[in-house]
Amino acid sequence: MNPIAFKLFGLEIRWYGIVICLGMILAYFLAFKRSKIYNIDFDKLTDIFILSLPVSILCARLYYVIFNWSYYSLNLYDILNIRQGGLAIHGGLIGAIISSYLMSKYKKINYLDLLDTVAPPFILAQSIGRWGNFFNGEAHGGIVSQQFISHFPNFIQKGMFLDGAYYHPTFLYESIWNLLIFILLIILSKKHLEKGSIFFLYLILYSLGRFFIEGLRTDSLMLGSLRIAQIISLVFIILGIILFIKTNKHKNKYT
Repeated sequence: MNPIAFKLFGLEIRWYGIVICLGMILAYFLAFKRSKIYNIDFDKLTDIFILSLPVSILCARLYYVIFNWSYYSLNLYDILNIRQGGLAIHGGLIGAIISSYLMSKYKKINYLDLLDTVAPPFILAQSIGRWGNFFNGEAHGGIVSQQFISHFPNFIQKGMFLDGAYYHPTFLYESIWNLLIFILLIILSKKHLEKGSIFFLYLILYSLGRFFIEGLRTDSLMLGSLRIAQIISLVFIILGIILFIKTNKHKNKYT
């Protein structure tokens, strides 16, 4: 699979960047539609998006670099090179949560309303963004048999044939899982749940899927013998459950 889509004035434009941008654009327009449901001023939402986006990308990169410091300490210039990948979704999520919270206070927007507005668009962008890993030939699992991979479409088989072997298309597992979460959250958004419930369900369900899928991957960021993504996922699952229970006790429903 060729990771380069085309060249523009000698600059390589990679599929990874195109896919990530596509996810962001679709998320933005979906957030616009959902802002009407939660009575959020779209100009304010746009301001939050404009600030949170670069913060999220920066945090996603920093997260990845920190846990790969043994490499980047010897290749400092590569820290700025994100065209070939190296954006950790957990870092981006943490950056988005913090920056959007601060901006919601500044813009005087209910934070739970904001979280419920952006949760489905965010998970949709994640679902799309995983295909960037496919084009880069990264974020895959361990070696599988030809019989196993034969159950997938031909283009997946070809993309997962790397260095003479077939690999688990874990990017596809997570993309499908995220898409299912997106559909569920859209359906539940019509049920007038308590404020914050949509986002907390997103946090729980995404982290649950990520925990198990991460166990299949061969390129996990590690802390000693522990997979960082699994640790963070467990924290998010526990935090999401606690906050979901807490917010439902208050019965602060949308009307």
